[in-house]
Amino acid sequence: MGMPAADIEKLIREAFPDADVTITALADDDDHWAAMVSSSAFKGKTRVQQHQMVYAALKGRMGGELHALSLQTAAKD
Repeated sequence: MGMPAADIEKLIREAFPDADVTITALADDDDHWAAMVSSSAFKGKTRVQQHQMVYAALKGRMGGELHALSLQTAAKD
């Protein structure tokens, strides 16, 4: 099934309008992605909390439509 990069980016941007988002394919299958997300919403949050926030933005698609996401996050200044 898979999930296109544009759909992943759209969900992340809906949750974090100021985010800088870069999505990179890890395989040519719409199932394996890497994402770099930078947002001011991450300020003061631990890395685990930041990742949880991104997973929440994906609205339950992780592990279903979206099989694998290598995630890096950073707080914007």
